[in-house]
Amino acid sequence: MIYLNNAATTLQKPPCVIQAVVEAMIGQGSCGRGSHASELTAARTVFHTREALARFFAFPHPERVVFTANATQALNTALWGLLKPGDHVIATDWDHNSVLRPLHALAQTTGVKVDCLPADRQGRLEYDQLDGLLRPNTRLLVGTHASNLTGNLLDVERMAAFAKQHGLVFLLDAAQTAGSTPIAMEEMGVHLLAFTGHKGLMGPQGTGGLCVAPGVELRSLLSGGTGVRSFEEDQPQEYPEHLEAGTLNGHGLAGLGAAVDFILETGVETIHAHERALTERFVQGLWDIPGVTVYGDFSGDRAPVVALNLEGWDPAAAADELSQGYDIAVRPGIHCAPRMHRCLGTQDTGCLRFSFGWYTTQEDIDAALAALKEMAQ
Repeated sequence: MIYLNNAATTLQKPPCVIQAVVEAMIGQGSCGRGSHASELTAARTVFHTREALARFFAFPHPERVVFTANATQALNTALWGLLKPGDHVIATDWDHNSVLRPLHALAQTTGVKVDCLPADRQGRLEYDQLDGLLRPNTRLLVGTHASNLTGNLLDVERMAAFAKQHGLVFLLDAAQTAGSTPIAMEEMGVHLLAFTGHKGLMGPQGTGGLCVAPGVELRSLLSGGTGVRSFEEDQPQEYPEHLEAGTLNGHGLAGLGAAVDFILETGVETIHAHERALTERFVQGLWDIPGVTVYGDFSGDRAPVVALNLEGWDPAAAADELSQGYDIAVRPGIHCAPRMHRCLGTQDTGCLRFSFGWYTTQEDIDAALAALKEMAQ
């Protein structure tokens, strides 16, 4: 099988990740729920993963790396924890439903106001419209680091400068970039960084987190057991327990820690260069295939994601043909990015998305191109 659906999840994991999960399931207890060797092993494993992620994101506050089940929960933790009635948010047309739907719910239930920075027909954000969206009550600027549809990268420097100039909190959704694109959170001017463990970080599903910069305080999304301050009726104020209610996914976090160690040893720049080269090879090959429409802007750096449509093929039928006829895994549809599809004019049909990872090879790229060429003919 040729797996080209890494923007959804990485199927192939480093062997050390599998080994770490297995060892944790055999001998790891519950973090913070006892002093036996098995519980201490769990606590040390979680602490190691927290420190490794802080180092990976160049964020010198490991206690403020808060674990969640995925990026969606991390984003909900940030949005519901920060925003209050009367606040205004600037989001973007690139954003995933994991941002758009919580913002819609906040608007419906609390009166939070939302505007989205528009994108043009090539999927390029119109940054010069930021000033026009600003209101006296604007509190948050949120954007996805890379579109999960086109792979285009956000101008983080420009967004962060705008947030700093106007005293806004800047939330970056790194679901598509964590693990495959260098991120230095404090240097980039990011206050809240949401990530998932199962995509570019190559860890297990059911892992993710939120990095919360000092000075940014969030209300707890969940309340419950933390293993500390059990007589207090309110959720503890200390981090990370303030945002970590309930037993953590210790087995998954063991795997995530091993994955981060692997990426740190390999080098995120090395991974990014590999995936960038694969993307360029794929896009160059597409120009030789008649009837292919490719979406997005390919003039700068990007995530390893390419969205296209093939003349005469419905995207779902094309994905099924690639699966059944060529054993190639891709993803058709709307990709939880409705505003982006409206910008591109593909809201009625959707797109066919190819996404590459560390374990994708040049041979995989060439096989996908050959399959598309046969389908076009």
